[in-house]
Amino acid sequence: MPPNDRRARHKEQIRREILVAAGELFAQEGYESVSVRRIAERVEYSPAAIYLYFTDKADLLNQLCEETFAELIEHIHAYKDRQTDPLDGLLLGTRAYIEYGLSHPAQYIVTFISPPTHSADAPDIPFEGSMGQRCFQGLEEAIQACLDSSTAPGIDVKTTACTWWAAIHGLTSLLIAHEQFPWADREEMIEN
Repeated sequence: MPPNDRRARHKEQIRREILVAAGELFAQEGYESVSVRRIAERVEYSPAAIYLYFTDKADLLNQLCEETFAELIEHIHAYKDRQTDPLDGLLLGTRAYIEYGLSHPAQYIVTFISPPTHSADAPDIPFEGSMGQRCFQGLEEAIQACLDSSTAPGIDVKTTACTWWAAIHGLTSLLIAHEQFPWADREEMIEN
């Protein structure tokens, strides 16, 4: 293996370690409570080493969210693209979304439940052109396909996409945040 390939792989491994540690800390303690120094301690690097990979804590959060959305999109497509029927594709995509959130709770919490938007020093995480926007557009496209196939005539795509996402996000968030609640059968809730 050429030395440049080995170096690039090593750099990517370190970058991943930093992202994983930051995601875990952000989920456990909240974005505002976590410093770059704290992340560096978790991965056993100096704070200066973090800045070789990320411009600041906000950049770290933004890249973490972008990667989470990219993984989510890939996971959804792996399910829904197996279907030719638009409604079946939408339902399988929904299941894939929920399963992804439940199998990646720290990433889900950071990206969807507790992004820092209420404080004055909250990072600006853009929606336009982001993987988050692409993810939501995928949902709109799946709903549009149902409309086009007459599976769901007369619906407004944007309103339906917002409502659909609110429902699946709500279920995913509650299943993550309140594991001990005496829920109905989890599989039935996801299926319905």
